[in-house]
Amino acid sequence: MTASAETSAPTRAELHDDIIYPAAIPFLLVHLACFAAIWTGVTWKAVWLGVALYVLRMFAVTAGFHRYFSHRSFKTGRVMQFLFAFVGEMSAQRGVLWWASKHRHHHKYSDMPEDVHSPRQAGFFYSHVGWIFARRHDHTDLSAIQDFARFPELRWLEKHNYVPALVLAILAYVIAGWPGLVVGFVWSTVVLYHGTFMINSLAHVHGKRRYLTGDDSRNNPLLAIITLGEGWHNNHHAYMSSTRQGFRWWEFDPTFYALKAFSWLGLVWDLRAPPRAMVKGGYTPQRSVIEKVARQLAEHFPIERLAAEARASLGQHMDEVVRRARESREQAEAFVREMHLPELPTRDEIRARAQAMFHRSPSLDQAIERARELIVQAVCAKLCEPALQSPA
Repeated sequence: MTASAETSAPTRAELHDDIIYPAAIPFLLVHLACFAAIWTGVTWKAVWLGVALYVLRMFAVTAGFHRYFSHRSFKTGRVMQFLFAFVGEMSAQRGVLWWASKHRHHHKYSDMPEDVHSPRQAGFFYSHVGWIFARRHDHTDLSAIQDFARFPELRWLEKHNYVPALVLAILAYVIAGWPGLVVGFVWSTVVLYHGTFMINSLAHVHGKRRYLTGDDSRNNPLLAIITLGEGWHNNHHAYMSSTRQGFRWWEFDPTFYALKAFSWLGLVWDLRAPPRAMVKGGYTPQRSVIEKVARQLAEHFPIERLAAEARASLGQHMDEVVRRARESREQAEAFVREMHLPELPTRDEIRARAQAMFHRSPSLDQAIERARELIVQAVCAKLCEPALQSPA
């Protein structure tokens, strides 16, 4: 997949038109296979097998696919790396390189038009599951995962990504018969699907936002239980390279607890942690986050209408705006700012919008000031556009 195909921002209609419905048939059949338990019966052995397989594979997805392959939040050896990938692919969530490359892309464009699975941009259902079957997301962007694509064993797993799941299905049948296959493997696989997918969908819709991240990521304690700690999603988006996602002592994060135990055994090491100041609440977002928040704020104001109203309000002063614009854009913007046009939103109006959209923090003031600058720039560009296109 080329970079342009991956980062272009289609419309919502184009996103839904792009779903490969035949490719979704096996996914639907797995769900329908759950009803086979009517004929196979449900045994306690199969139920406990299903619980064990859910926890094992969820851990492989959260610790391996997510915290290791997507974010490199800790280090491990090549054997453990392969095991994380193999057990993770037992979840039947495609290949490890595909999974990690899509997730890195998600963080790069989180809740922006280019995001691969944003409820804000494409709706809840598409962000939950629809995006997986879209043609534009079908191939693995190896350029986004070069650090791991260099390992031949991982490329083999990527090519044969359903082999681990098939092996597990056979083992489940050997251990507990037909109930083991249906209840132990199929049921736990379906629950695992939706547990994982809810981080892409529900964790961007419901929950609380502790940190200003410029996206819709939220902390959701219930999802943290279901996903072994992934529900502290706002924490994660604020400092994505941390192995630990439950930043406070009471934030349940069993994936981190297990990785910590692994580190005592020497199986993993260099577990990364969030800055102490961040955990205590003294958090200053990166400049890129402030810029992202400011742009999102500015986009919520109707620039075309503001420019039309400002043009009418400026009247004879429009000639001065154009003259200054021909000398420099900054001079024109400074003049428009000095005029204190009532049509332009005030800081308080921008602040009200910001507080409705984002977590309240001292850093939000920086984003508000930057948003006001962007609004003035956009309005000024619209004011001067016709005049600057014509000869002086």
